[in-house]
Amino acid sequence: MAIMITDECINCGACEPECPNNAIYEGGVEWAISDGTSVTGDYTLETGASVDADHQNEPVEEDFYYISPDKCTECKGFHEEPQCAAVCPVDCCVADPEREETEEVLLERKAKLHL
Repeated sequence: MAIMITDECINCGACEPECPNNAIYEGGVEWAISDGTSVTGDYTLETGASVDADHQNEPVEEDFYYISPDKCTECKGFHEEPQCAAVCPVDCCVADPEREETEEVLLERKAKLHL
C-alpha cells in the first residue's frame, strides 16, 4: 500500500528529501508527475485520468506535508523500507489503508516513473 502522512505531522520536512520519487510535498503546494522523475508526455493517474507529466495537480493536503499516491512506491526498488517513515520524528508516515497495493504494483509504478 502507498504511504500517507497523518495530521499528526509537525511540518518538519525531514521526509521530503528522503523520497526517491519526489512524491512528498509541503502542504498547499501543487505537484506534478515529472517532479523528480524521468516521465514526459502523457501519464495515466490512478484515477484513470490522463495528464501531461508537467501538469500541476491540486495539493492532496493544505495544512501539512503530504505524499502523492500516484508517485509513492513505498521505496520499493530503492530501499528496504519507506524512507519517509524511517526519518519521521513523530511516526506520522504510515501505510494508507485506502490504498492497498502489492509489491508488484509498486515496482511497476517505480518502472513507469523512472524510465
